[in-house]
Amino acid sequence: MKGFIDDANYFVGLLDEGTNLGDVIDNYVNEHTLTGKKAFFVGDLGKIVKKHSQWQNVVAQIKPFYTVKCNSTPAVLEILAALGTGFACSSKTEMALVQELGVSPENIIYISPCKQVSQIKYAAKVGVNIMTCDSEVELKKIARNHPNAKVLLHIATEDNTGDEEGNMKFGATLKNCRHILECAKELDVQIIGVKFHVSSACKESQVYVHALSDARCVFDMAGEFGFTMNILDIGGGFTGTEFQLEEVNRVISPLLDVYFPEGSGIKIISEPGSYYVSSAFTLAVNIIAKKVVESDKFSSGEKTGSDEPAFVYYMNDGVYGSFASKLSEDLNTIPEVHKKYKDDEPLFTSSLWGPSCDELDHIVEKCLLPELNVGDWLIFDNMGADSLHEPSAFNDCQRPAIYFMMSFSDWYEMQDAGITSDTMKNFFFVPSCIQLSKEDSFSTEA
Repeated sequence: MKGFIDDANYFVGLLDEGTNLGDVIDNYVNEHTLTGKKAFFVGDLGKIVKKHSQWQNVVAQIKPFYTVKCNSTPAVLEILAALGTGFACSSKTEMALVQELGVSPENIIYISPCKQVSQIKYAAKVGVNIMTCDSEVELKKIARNHPNAKVLLHIATEDNTGDEEGNMKFGATLKNCRHILECAKELDVQIIGVKFHVSSACKESQVYVHALSDARCVFDMAGEFGFTMNILDIGGGFTGTEFQLEEVNRVISPLLDVYFPEGSGIKIISEPGSYYVSSAFTLAVNIIAKKVVESDKFSSGEKTGSDEPAFVYYMNDGVYGSFASKLSEDLNTIPEVHKKYKDDEPLFTSSLWGPSCDELDHIVEKCLLPELNVGDWLIFDNMGADSLHEPSAFNDCQRPAIYFMMSFSDWYEMQDAGITSDTMKNFFFVPSCIQLSKEDSFSTEA
């Protein structure tokens, strides 16, 4: 990631009225079909602006600290910095990226649950003082290497998703919190607040009730030790839908009024990640190989109940590239066939794989698609989270190009929010990309 800020401008195509994301994708599919059929992203930066407006409309009392590891594309970071968000960083590299954009250390939180000593020292050097901690071992590392650290005690939540090991992997229990507070007092480390995290997979709003109640207990406990508590971090877990944001707000607002009322001096913050970026990026991939298999042998012997063939397709991007999150979670998008096909065209059971020929490189186990050919394109939306990072060296994967766009109406909305082209020092806005010739193309390798 080093060097992105210094040696790259972000060329953004401003779309005329009537031009949409589909037109942009069509344009670049045609271009890539002629120039090598490499996978590529289209990033609609206007959707990030809309997400921020939605956040301000629904939960204005909570300051967002964007989780950088979710998508560290510099264009994303700069637009969020201009919108006034803070940043939750997990590493020295992430802290350096946002500080190069002029973000003040007060708007950065170091959130890695397992910190390297060298990175704690780096945070101390650059003035990033607020960090999270959930154990005595981490607290002692912080005490030895960051004399000005201000710690948020990370408490555990039980989110009833069925993944008990995942739920309790990070975060201190209430019983352990007292011991950690005692240690902090002995080590002269400032505890200034509490953090908890509720997974986006959690469907029970009651989890927030327990988490906020526990946070209030820890605040009171810390007061007994003489700590001045002034920050509550409610973590991430926001899916990106307005309904979910409103539902969370409906649950937590009355509890915040009771436990952390306005005027108490407690600053409420959160760590949204995929909320901001997931829907903003669309990935286009190309079919590079195809197999016809017997339907009764498809998907580990599962019978399809049909004599029709089934198809296995291999794409030029996979889990060692843009689909890395598939290794740890289900894919949150449905493939869309780019080529036009008739409504009555038959659909076949299909399976999608990445290019590595590795058994883990399985993107979609089963879906219904018309018969595709090598060279056809598939489109995946909601690909902005955990997909734009350095690809693995496995199978010589290359980072897909990213083409940024924004509608004129979204650009005007940004200006209404006080963001101008002068503010966005690394952005270069150009007319609609659909009107540009290949020579004038505004792509950027991010």
